Amino acid sequence: MSLRNRAVVVGVGESDIGKMPHMSGLGLNAQAARRAIADAGLDHSQIDGLLTAYSFTEPYFMLGSVLAEYLGVRPTYCASIAVGGGSPAAMLHHAAQAVATGAANYVLVCAGENRATGQSRDATVGALTAVGHPYFEAPYGIGIPSLYAIVAQAYMHKYGTTREDMAAVAVNTRNHALLHPNAHMKTPITVDDVLSSKPISDPLHMLDCCLISDAGGAFIVTTPERAADLPGKPAWLAGIGECHTHEHLTSAPSLSDFGAEESSRRAYDMAGLGPTDMDLAMLYDCFSIVPIIEIEETGLVPRGEGGAFFAEGHAAVGGTLPVNTHGGMLSHAHAGAVGGLMSIVEAVRQLRGEADGRQVAGANAAFVHGEGGLLSSHISMVFTSEAR
Repeated sequence: MSLRNRAVVVGVGESDIGKMPHMSGLGLNAQAARRAIADAGLDHSQIDGLLTAYSFTEPYFMLGSVLAEYLGVRPTYCASIAVGGGSPAAMLHHAAQAVATGAANYVLVCAGENRATGQSRDATVGALTAVGHPYFEAPYGIGIPSLYAIVAQAYMHKYGTTREDMAAVAVNTRNHALLHPNAHMKTPITVDDVLSSKPISDPLHMLDCCLISDAGGAFIVTTPERAADLPGKPAWLAGIGECHTHEHLTSAPSLSDFGAEESSRRAYDMAGLGPTDMDLAMLYDCFSIVPIIEIEETGLVPRGEGGAFFAEGHAAVGGTLPVNTHGGMLSHAHAGAVGGLMSIVEAVRQLRGEADGRQVAGANAAFVHGEGGLLSSHISMVFTSEAR
């Protein structure tokens, strides 16, 4: 069914970010959740839906139920959802369906982990290699950076994307993070800094790779009718679409064409809007090559022109289409599923005109894209500042 204008985001929150050794993963989730509830003008007792993702740092199987227990809420709609980094976008889809069908009134969506201080280096490396196919990839020791490096090599070969283009993505997000009061990274970088940073897996260097942070994020979904009784300005979900093509890279139908084209088409069709109607974009950026692929697949920039779009400064605040105005996973925060969730938080703040020094002038429509696995699962969203 169409969810156009049937669900809105009424509150957003993020935890303290960086290295927070005094906070657990649950604590980061709870801090973000309380801030989102307060931002919405709600009380904990009104939360009757709760969705969360997964955790590598907490020893809980039923994380949704554990978090409900931790927050002191008793939801009648609750689940843990695992679609990799695309989990927050998938949770938004579920939450929108829940409020639109009456399964819940106010759904709290949150994610977060203390990956910077709650996980050892060895455990982190182990997690990076665990994503590979258990029979055909993992035994050979390949990890997530190397798998994305294979994609980067293929994309560079097919479309002429350069290392300098990819470095410009990292510089763009860092410049935006400098404008965000809660961003993890606060040191300016240049294209040369990215190119000369530590090699990780050719062609990816350290500054081409997302952060490891302690962080939590949250947002609340309800109906427009209920939002009318709340103090804040809602962000409207105009369209959402999904496409899941594979799990392991050895089974991917292509190394240069993925599911973002289909998921974005579904989102645009539901919203009744197109790429040229977007005022800003929040693109999943686990590695610097990924936003280039996504900005092209989603029709925001023609094929083969994504790298130049970033290199020429069009993705900066004040540019043609600002991208990842909060700093993205490359510079704002990344702790498991929360990286993608922060894109939704930032889109809402932009549409409410609350982004302070990084505010996009006249922001009325925002495109957000979530990605999980090895460019495996794609969820595209269109948000608007009012009903369309």
